[in-house]
Amino acid sequence: MRTFMLVKRNIKLFFKDKGMFLTSLITPVILLVLYATFLGNVYRDNFTATLPDFLNLSESVVEGLVGGQLISSILAVSCVTVAFCSNFLMVQDKANGTVRDFRVSPVNPAALSLSYYIAALISTLIICFAAAGICLTYVAVVGWYLSLADVVLLFLDILLLVLFGTALSSIINFFLSTQGQISAVGTIISAGYGFLCGAYMPISSFGEGLQKVILFLPGTYGTSLIRNHTMQGVFAEMQNQGVPANVIETLKDSLDCNLYFFGNPVNFPTMYTILSVTTLVFIGIYILLNKQKKYNG
Repeated sequence: MRTFMLVKRNIKLFFKDKGMFLTSLITPVILLVLYATFLGNVYRDNFTATLPDFLNLSESVVEGLVGGQLISSILAVSCVTVAFCSNFLMVQDKANGTVRDFRVSPVNPAALSLSYYIAALISTLIICFAAAGICLTYVAVVGWYLSLADVVLLFLDILLLVLFGTALSSIINFFLSTQGQISAVGTIISAGYGFLCGAYMPISSFGEGLQKVILFLPGTYGTSLIRNHTMQGVFAEMQNQGVPANVIETLKDSLDCNLYFFGNPVNFPTMYTILSVTTLVFIGIYILLNKQKKYNG
């Protein structure tokens, strides 16, 4: 019961704090505007350059592919960066002394730590699902080729990636205790995560050594899952319009829909397994950190 009340309190404070809420919401909105305004033409040119000269695809297919790439990048980044923002309440409570008040109250430390995780998870899901709705609306305008199964799997990908992002942010935020540290970590995550997970730039555009490093990062597979489920319908339509299978596979490779771990293709079940197991491990680490803190006083 106390956990439920704490979760309710944390969610309410997060949405009441305009600074944290707007910081969280601004990421997907600004990315959508920037991507559609500036990167859309870059994606479109790169895509058309890979097609044979004799192919003449409809404008709707081209825009649908570009739109799918845009929203997959936005959602892949937002699921983690928003999780960090929504989880900063845990750090703020340390900074303003609220945690000390909780510790002298009858609140169980395990319930307190669990409430932060659950509240951050729910808050992040609300924002990311809202962002997904905006992104899908954008795709519906420019070129819709998603099936119902694609949409369902996309929301499953978002759920799983938010679970991962919340667990990762819980571990990192556990060691933070000041507003300055919040700002520093928020800036680093916002600027760097999109590159490390392959959302801002395809992995193939990096050097060979960095490509291998990135393939060890779980977020890379979350990005690939989202990218596949936002673009799968467009690829099917391209095939219907006469694009050779080898051209489509080359395009999938360049967009990180196909991932290869030291030359071996990584299938969907493996991607889901990597992301799920990593999330469970991170949650376990977060629990152990809180238990250790309790034991050490």
